[in-house]
Amino acid sequence: MLMCLAIPACIEQLTADNHAIVNLAGIRKEISLALVEDIVPGDYVIVHVGFALQKLDPIEAEHTLALFAELSTFNQNR
Repeated sequence: MLMCLAIPACIEQLTADNHAIVNLAGIRKEISLALVEDIVPGDYVIVHVGFALQKLDPIEAEHTLALFAELSTFNQNR
């Protein structure tokens, strides 16, 4: 079974040609905004293979990121 992971990321900066710089757990990466509309810095989006797939509610994004951090801490302590 193949599984894909989409990650919440915060838009830090809009760049040329419908792209943006996002912050993925401290790693800055340029992504495409071709599949979403009305994105501004500070918005959260779901990112998969370099594309923002949809805008995400900020509270839900923070909750999901906290769960990822908790899982990471759990795995490091095993």
